[in-house]
Amino acid sequence: MNDVFPRIITLLRKERSLSQKKAAEELQISQALLSHYEKGIRECGLEFVVKIANFYQVSCDYLLGRSPHRTGATITIDDLPENTELKSAYKSGVMATLNKKLIINSLNVIYGILNECGNHALTQEISSFLSTSIYKAFRLLYSANPKNPQGLFAAPLKRYCGLANATMEVAEANAVCLINGETVDDLIPVEKEKVPSLSPETVTKKYPAFAASLFNLIQNVEQKMGIKEKKAQ
Repeated sequence: MNDVFPRIITLLRKERSLSQKKAAEELQISQALLSHYEKGIRECGLEFVVKIANFYQVSCDYLLGRSPHRTGATITIDDLPENTELKSAYKSGVMATLNKKLIINSLNVIYGILNECGNHALTQEISSFLSTSIYKAFRLLYSANPKNPQGLFAAPLKRYCGLANATMEVAEANAVCLINGETVDDLIPVEKEKVPSLSPETVTKKYPAFAASLFNLIQNVEQKMGIKEKKAQ
């Protein structure tokens, strides 16, 4: 079918905290068959696509990756504002649009949690980590063409990557200390009672519009890390 369908049906099951066995029972298929569908080993028929869309209350277009919206809402090139950059991004494919949506929605969850922590220093360190990651990505693209002028950047071309990595590691180390109640230099740590209590269920409840994207992003990243999915209980 495609590589989106297996990831999304797995994500939706986990979002509901359903075991593979329980979901298979509800869908009236064997656990082995559902496992094959989730791993992309076997392709299902249209009847099952409709069935699982009804079960999870999403559109078939969402399951197939044709729309980043659960309702199946889509836009055409004519719906976009007169901005050539946006139109070009849309034309680059649904997957690019989906990945962008996953990142943006996941950031909404991250900053929502930071807001609950109510700690300025932690927010600054996490923001520094994320901003530097974006800086690295943009500079990699910008510097791919040696003819592009480097006057936009102060960090030397041959040093920026190492310096950026070091900045990210320092920000991450500071954030780890702060969230664990340790003072870093003059930075005030997170108060013990403000440390977030999280689970897939609480994240879904607090951020219903963004949780699915975050869970999908987590799965995608861990797949790229070579981490095998935990066997369903």
